[in-house]
Amino acid sequence: MKMKKAQERTAEMRRVLEILHTWGIHTLGELTALDKEQLGRQLGPMALQLWDRASGKATRLLKLVPPPEAFAESFEFEQKIELLDPLLFMLRRFLEQLSRRLRAVYLVVQKLELCISFSDKTSYTRVFLIPEPTTDVEVLFRMLHTHLEQFKSEHPITAVALVAQPVKPGRQQFGLFETALRNPHQLSETLARLTGLLGADRVGTPVLAETFRPDTLEMRPFVWEADETPVADPPPSSALRRFRFSARASVQLKQEKPAHISAARIKAAVRKRSGPYVSSGNWWDHQAWQRAEWDLELEDGTVCRCHQNGETWELDGVYD
Repeated sequence: MKMKKAQERTAEMRRVLEILHTWGIHTLGELTALDKEQLGRQLGPMALQLWDRASGKATRLLKLVPPPEAFAESFEFEQKIELLDPLLFMLRRFLEQLSRRLRAVYLVVQKLELCISFSDKTSYTRVFLIPEPTTDVEVLFRMLHTHLEQFKSEHPITAVALVAQPVKPGRQQFGLFETALRNPHQLSETLARLTGLLGADRVGTPVLAETFRPDTLEMRPFVWEADETPVADPPPSSALRRFRFSARASVQLKQEKPAHISAARIKAAVRKRSGPYVSSGNWWDHQAWQRAEWDLELEDGTVCRCHQNGETWELDGVYD
């Protein structure tokens, strides 16, 4: 409704301005030289508002918009540090100050961003997602401490900064058979410890990589919040049960098509076949690959998938 009124107001103002231009009125002085009452009778209320603005008689209250408050702390060390204790001491002071400011406005920490600057002008940035937003200094400090215990750098530290992303405290009422995490803070600390030991690229949720190469996965960081519940796809009529490791197979060809397959789990003649389905990728680097897949129906009723890579054959799995 407000948008529609604004559009109508703009259209009316353009109409009045076009009429004034046809009259030869192009400046504020020329507009205020006209009789106000005559102008209002001929062009309406919009012309009166324009006349008041041009004469300086119109008043408009200012709408004060306070700038968003940034919850961030930073410090530049006078001397380069190489030990962990001075860094942890400064981070604890940061957390105490941020926690005090957030509690004053009834907010909690949802995300922490740690930035460390080194003497060679490089920097290290790490984002910590809080599964259960909080302002508990001990919980937040343990998360940083656990991560920094495994952190190593080749150059001394010159500066450190900590940024907190606030959020309003959540209020969630669970159903009769729904429960929250038993200890979400302990889960976050455990994940931080695993990340420090294994690396950030080995902790997270496994997802399929953006490639056509089979069995290629990558780890993505955990996402705690979810706006919508994903709708699961309907189950397929038949599923391929892939082996954890492909089994080497011996395949006899007839007219360049599989006629008999022999592997550790399967040994039978081929009754029907479908393929080859040729795929390839990463031709631009050392991870280049190429394979030709076949779906085979054996005489004993088993339906399986195998692929040929050069001169070798491997059995990928069997269908339900």
